[in-house]
Amino acid sequence: MTRRRGPAFWCLAAFFALFVLFLYGPTLTILILSFQGPSGGLTFPMNGVSLHWFGNLFEKQMVGDFFGSFERSMILGVATMVVTVIASFSAGLAFRNRFVGSGVIFYLAIASLIVPSILISLGIGLLYRVMGWDPAWYSSAFGAHLTWTLPFGLLIMFAVFNRFDRRFEEAARDLGASAWQTVRFVIVPILLPSLIGVGLFGFTLSYDEFARSLYTAGTFNTLPLEIYGMTTNVTTPVLYALGTVTTAVSFLVIGMAVASFTIVRRRRLRHGSDAGKAA
Repeated sequence: MTRRRGPAFWCLAAFFALFVLFLYGPTLTILILSFQGPSGGLTFPMNGVSLHWFGNLFEKQMVGDFFGSFERSMILGVATMVVTVIASFSAGLAFRNRFVGSGVIFYLAIASLIVPSILISLGIGLLYRVMGWDPAWYSSAFGAHLTWTLPFGLLIMFAVFNRFDRRFEEAARDLGASAWQTVRFVIVPILLPSLIGVGLFGFTLSYDEFARSLYTAGTFNTLPLEIYGMTTNVTTPVLYALGTVTTAVSFLVIGMAVASFTIVRRRRLRHGSDAGKAA
């Protein structure tokens, strides 16, 4: 007998549908309008269909440095990702045992989540000015992004290590493994999916960060700052083409992370199967 769905189900379904439309509708609109013809504008109806604006995107522009800002954001995102993964993993190992000042260090590390991002950006920018240094995307902006990504990475790794069974380490040491070998061949492989997740989180947070880049990026903009500046100057669908490219890059990064999860899972299943056969 088929169960009849009540009004509550349909209300939740309608709410979810509106949420999905609100979330992906603007992205889909930008995607469609980025394929306008050479004489197309910023609104519907479309005037032809072509890849003209994607080609125009990487040409020399009167306004905006599309390729340069994209390259800077990618480099900054990768650097932030690497440091976030290494620092979060190291902190997770260290905080498994209590030490003097661990509580203070923890709260200082996550305090930047409470402070508004714009204030952190302003503070770092002012500090550089006072010290006589020029803010730049590879120095001050890099530090500002780490104040955003590291707390999330720390919280994730603390939760992961709380569930980690330390008997695996004890077994490795009983078999003669050194501390470094235990980390490399036991802890890292077990926690690899979580480390990939922290890396993905760190990259995406840095890649699209605007507020903490506003006063710290210096002379050369990151991609979010460049897009913001273009909204007041660019009046062609090249802006939509840029949005489509950046969205595609985001989905590519997510796809790479999912593929990494799948590869790790299959390797574990294969090794588990081989170990079972050997037993």
